[in-house]
Amino acid sequence: MGSNEKFLANFRVLSHRPGGMSNYRIGIIGGSGLYQIEGFTRQEWVGVDTPFGAPSDQFLAGEFAGREVVFLPRHARGHRLLPSELNHRANIWGMKSLGVHWILSVSAVGSLNSRYRPRDIVLPNQFVDRTKKSAEHTFFGRGIVAHIAFAEPVAEELRLILEKSCRILKPQAQYVGTYVNMEGPAFSTRAESQTNHDLGYDVIGMTNLGEAKCAREAEIAYATMAMVTDYDAWKADEAHVTVEMVIDNLHRNAALAKSVLAHAIPSIPLEPNWPCHSALKYAIMTDKALWPEQTKNDLAPILKKYF
Repeated sequence: MGSNEKFLANFRVLSHRPGGMSNYRIGIIGGSGLYQIEGFTRQEWVGVDTPFGAPSDQFLAGEFAGREVVFLPRHARGHRLLPSELNHRANIWGMKSLGVHWILSVSAVGSLNSRYRPRDIVLPNQFVDRTKKSAEHTFFGRGIVAHIAFAEPVAEELRLILEKSCRILKPQAQYVGTYVNMEGPAFSTRAESQTNHDLGYDVIGMTNLGEAKCAREAEIAYATMAMVTDYDAWKADEAHVTVEMVIDNLHRNAALAKSVLAHAIPSIPLEPNWPCHSALKYAIMTDKALWPEQTKNDLAPILKKYF
C-alpha cells in the first residue's frame, strides 16, 4: 500500500468518527513566498506517486479552519521549480487521489490595470493562455479522447465564497478579472506588457492556467486568489517588476491571504455537488469499451465513477 493509500485509509477512519468532518477535502496550492499555512493540526507530509511523474513536493495534509485540507507548495519548499517546470498533471492527480474536491490557489501576479494596485487581491474569472504547453495541461490522450467545457474556467461558486470573505474582511480587492498566463521565467518585455494592457486584460502570472485546466478535467472546483505584487512593465511611471518587489509585497500580504482562506474554507459545502464536479459527464468521446487498460488505470482517481 502506497503512502497516499495509507493516509486515505487513516483519513476515512478519522472522518467517520462521531462529529467527524466531511469525507471530501479542500486543497490549497501556495504560490511564491507562501510555503506553509499556520494553524494546521494533525499535520502529515504525504508523498504521492503519480503516473505523470513527480508533483512539486509532498502534500501537507491536516485540519485547518475546521476542515480537512491538503496544501501543496507550488514551487516546492525552498522555491526550486520554475513555472515552466511545474507538473500540473501530477499536482492535480495527487490532489484528486487524496480526496480533494475544491482547490484554492494563492499566487503572485502583476497588474495590467491601474485600478489593481500592488498588495490588492484579484479574484480572476477568466484566463488567457500564452503558453505553448497545451499537451501538458490535459490528462487525456493515449487512447481516451475528452473535450472539457472551459468557457467559465473558474468555479463561480468558489470564487463567490472568496469574494464574500474579502468583502467581510475588507482588504483592497477586485472581484473579477482576466488572468493572462505567460510562461516565463523572464518577466514581460515592456512591449508585451503594453500589448496585454491595451487588450484590456487585468493581471498576468505564470502558473494558474495549467492548474485550472487539469482541475476541471479532474472534476475539482478551482478558484484563484491572485495577490498583486507589481505593475508588470507596461506602466512607465512605475518601476518595472523585480523579484525583490514580488517577494516583499507577498510577505506583506501573507497574513491577509491566510485570513481570507481561514474565513472562506468553512463556507465551502461538505459535499461536492457543483457543475464542475461532474464536468466529464458528457466530455469523453471514446467508447468505454475501447479505453486502453493502462490509460484507464492511470486515470483511475479521475475516471473511476465512470467505469
